[in-house]
Amino acid sequence: MKHIPVILMLILAQSLAFAQDNYPDLKQISKRLKALDKNSSVNLSTLTETAGRQDIYVLKIGTGDLDNKPAIAVMGGVEGYHVLSVELALQFAERLVTEEAKALEETTFYIFPNMSPDAYAQYHEELKYERRGNASNLDHDRDGRLNEDPYEDLNKDGLITQLRIESPLGKYVPHPSDPRAMMEVDTSSSSATRYRLYSEGLDNDKDDKFNEGLKEGYAFNKIFSFKFPVFEPLAGDYAVSQKETRALLDYLYKQFNIYAFVTFGPANNLSSPLKYNAQEAKKRIVSSPLEGDVAINKMISEIYNESISQKPYKQDNQGTDGDFFQWAYFHFGRLSFSTPGWWVPEAKKDTTSTSDQKIKETEVSNFLKWAEQENLSNVFVAWEKIEHPDFKNQTVEVGGVKPFVMHNPPFSKVDSIATEHTHFILKLAQQQQKLEFHNLKVEDLKGGLKRITVDLLNNGNLPSHSELGQRSRWLKKIRVDLGASEEDILVGNTVELIDRMEALETKTLSWIVKGSGNINLKAGAPHTGFADININL
Repeated sequence: MKHIPVILMLILAQSLAFAQDNYPDLKQISKRLKALDKNSSVNLSTLTETAGRQDIYVLKIGTGDLDNKPAIAVMGGVEGYHVLSVELALQFAERLVTEEAKALEETTFYIFPNMSPDAYAQYHEELKYERRGNASNLDHDRDGRLNEDPYEDLNKDGLITQLRIESPLGKYVPHPSDPRAMMEVDTSSSSATRYRLYSEGLDNDKDDKFNEGLKEGYAFNKIFSFKFPVFEPLAGDYAVSQKETRALLDYLYKQFNIYAFVTFGPANNLSSPLKYNAQEAKKRIVSSPLEGDVAINKMISEIYNESISQKPYKQDNQGTDGDFFQWAYFHFGRLSFSTPGWWVPEAKKDTTSTSDQKIKETEVSNFLKWAEQENLSNVFVAWEKIEHPDFKNQTVEVGGVKPFVMHNPPFSKVDSIATEHTHFILKLAQQQQKLEFHNLKVEDLKGGLKRITVDLLNNGNLPSHSELGQRSRWLKKIRVDLGASEEDILVGNTVELIDRMEALETKTLSWIVKGSGNINLKAGAPHTGFADININL
């Protein structure tokens, strides 16, 4: 009975989350995490504090021997502007604790709700823009100066949008189906009015570039070691340079039971699985997922598409240089899955329109059409003429799609999205490797000897190791321990190591021993879980 108040508190916290009309701020997130921590199956800890003095949290959720059974890690906030990802990770944790007690017996869950709190906070600031970097200082354009060319709110609406400058040198024109949206055209186009596009601001350092000296630092999702984009803006000089990235990796390298990651972020290998590239896979530095892992990705992708009602639309981002999603696979050897959780759907076509049907929709024109069909009116800042000191005697307008709205759905849609993704992660957990002993035989031989024979089965739909994980030698091998002394084992070893077991694969193990009584046989690894059986000689 003592846990009833805790459960009620969690249900209340969850219902309040669903009742709000906007994404939570950092204080609200912290409050919900601390409510979760009151449950006996939850351990909340802080990995480190960012340069902006925000905590990086991790939830470890499960029952029983948490470190010695398969685990899934769920990542939120890998991009600060993707506020949906934080809510999906949070709601997954809340539903897991209040509704899915059975899952906690079989699987341990590590949930990192927000890896970019400094950038995430910009969503709730007076000046709103899609921020990626943390609060560290970084010379993005490598000119020896910091923060010298940030965004400026030229029309004083509290939003950073775009500038369009009428110019014959421009490469953009208004979209025929919606003049609010801009589309790129061939420079040989005979269009009468063309525009150049920039982000909203001034050229403070007079280098003909806009907003390249931002008041923000390193992007979490750009500073990992796989294909690290050295010297690029938001990346810095070397990988894993920030407190939050180093603290995360230090923590993960001790969690040997994690076999898979689910990242909520821009990359997507769930609605569309990765493809195998034999040439890239055979290089010394592997840059294609291995063939067996691609087959796993395809299987999990099918489960994802069965679980998620929204169908993919123009989702071909399968990773960017230095991102976490690719690091988790290529440098950590785990199965790695990623999804944005939501994308702008394809707008319904206007069958009554007589306009040229061959003109392709852009991301913006499709979004504006979809928003209109959804009765979302507060998503665009109308183009407005301004005087701009860097473009004297030219027609300059500020406007465009508001920040965040193309990457994050209206909050009213989040509950159903979170519910579906919770079900998907639980289905993923049901596929995990599971070691079992079967067909134990103890045969009497001459001279008081015994032959022990037993089958070890991986009774799961996933192999014990990813192919790359086996090659990397970082994941622990399956260890088989026979609880007898070396002197009593005449054939076989007290300890045997198995590199990998495919899904539903069986390995037959055998020993010849002397003696009598009971001995214990145990097999497993932290990320596969352990099987044991008592043998009566």
